Amino acid sequence: MAPPRIYKNFIDGEWVDSLCGQTFENLNPANRDDLVGIFPKSGPDDIDRAVNAAREAYKSWRLVPAPKRGEILFRAARLLQERKETLAQQMTREMGKVLEEARGDVQEAIDMTFYMAGEGRRQFGQTTPSELPNKFCMTVRSPIGVAALITPWNFPMAIPAWKCMPALICGNTVVLKPAEDTPLSAYNLVQVLEEAGIPRGVVNLVCGFGPEVGAPLVRHPDVRLVSFTGSGEVGRDVAAACASSFKHTCLEMGGKNVIIVMDDANLDLAVDGAVWGGFGTTGQRCTAASRVVVHKKVYKEFAEVLVAHAEALRVGDGLDPATQMGPLINEAQLATVDRYVQIGKDEGAKLLCGGKRLTGGLYDRGSFYAPTVFGDCDPRMRIAQEEIFGPVVSLIPCDDLDHAIEIGNSVIYGLSSAIYTQDVSKAFRAMRDMETGIFYVNASTIGAETHLPFGGMKQTGNGHREAATAALDFYSEWKSVYVDFSGKLQRAQIDNA
Repeated sequence: MAPPRIYKNFIDGEWVDSLCGQTFENLNPANRDDLVGIFPKSGPDDIDRAVNAAREAYKSWRLVPAPKRGEILFRAARLLQERKETLAQQMTREMGKVLEEARGDVQEAIDMTFYMAGEGRRQFGQTTPSELPNKFCMTVRSPIGVAALITPWNFPMAIPAWKCMPALICGNTVVLKPAEDTPLSAYNLVQVLEEAGIPRGVVNLVCGFGPEVGAPLVRHPDVRLVSFTGSGEVGRDVAAACASSFKHTCLEMGGKNVIIVMDDANLDLAVDGAVWGGFGTTGQRCTAASRVVVHKKVYKEFAEVLVAHAEALRVGDGLDPATQMGPLINEAQLATVDRYVQIGKDEGAKLLCGGKRLTGGLYDRGSFYAPTVFGDCDPRMRIAQEEIFGPVVSLIPCDDLDHAIEIGNSVIYGLSSAIYTQDVSKAFRAMRDMETGIFYVNASTIGAETHLPFGGMKQTGNGHREAATAALDFYSEWKSVYVDFSGKLQRAQIDNA
């Protein structure tokens, strides 16, 4: 066998080892005997180097015209396009999602990079008449400084691209800390940016674990913005760490998303949506549909068909074209899922299928769990309230639309929701009343497009949005500019009274 590939951090335009010299292994979750690579286990000193490089690079990068910054991103998008298949295969190997989904992950990075490249010529401000004569008024966007980007493992290239590209096009510099489970996809993204011509120090990659890398990065005094995607528990710590120095902070955290199925729904379509929403990416999505609220008139039929589809899913190595659901990311996540399954049983939910680790053959080398459906769930049960982040779906019967909306809004999260109905009135009522940042009609709770804002309400986030032009509002500051060419002192409201 060939020796394992050894990867490095990217700091100030150079690929370098961590200062402490320590490393960690990146393993294939479908086959723990497969060592994907060895990555630097960095520490606070590496963060200092990266932030210092980003701070120095910001002085010149902020002055590069935004259209010229966009040209670099455009070249990066073309490189991502050319390498899409290779990048997707490497992603499946390190993360486990099926190859078709990995291709979609890379495509989302491509789409975001092209989109933000175009924003180099569209960072429009406003011009507006002044209330005083011989005075001109306008607004312009200004960059902020060094952006710390902390990304999760479930979308290991798409989410880093969501954060990097708007930060860069606005003129900020970046220190990216990827999840320790999936550093290779972030490495590949940064390598593409380097090849596309990003200047030294503008983009920096530091691999490692949260306490040694993420925490000092968030607290670093020269970091001006922090964008974090991950758990609510860690998100609170990030918010608290940023509050003392008033860092700009964007938090994207958990979800307990719901699909509502009305009695007039196309049940075949609704089942397809529930399967994709619940078991796509092995349920490891913040937008996963882990709750399905079904009208009692069609509940039994829906449950029977959903269980049949779940039991028929082919679980295995994501690189196998026949596989429909891959492994969980690691053993710790598998243990979490198994613990919640036991909680569901103890709470009195009816286990309709799954509920166990898969064993035997290839399953013994990976972290595989059976697609799991609980029926007759009370909406107050923990399995219907708490994010599990695994292939577990809770079915909840409802009496009518008002009851369904009440159940749907009964959780602390507010990311995504969906309704299946043929009644336009029901669709619009749910659209209005669901407390989520994303809403779907006759489609599942996942599938964000890069030109629309992404984010949620309540404890899903702190009010900011990713993607689209909404992201520019986080990565830039508005500056109001007044030019008085009257040749005399004019005192706004005083002289205009």
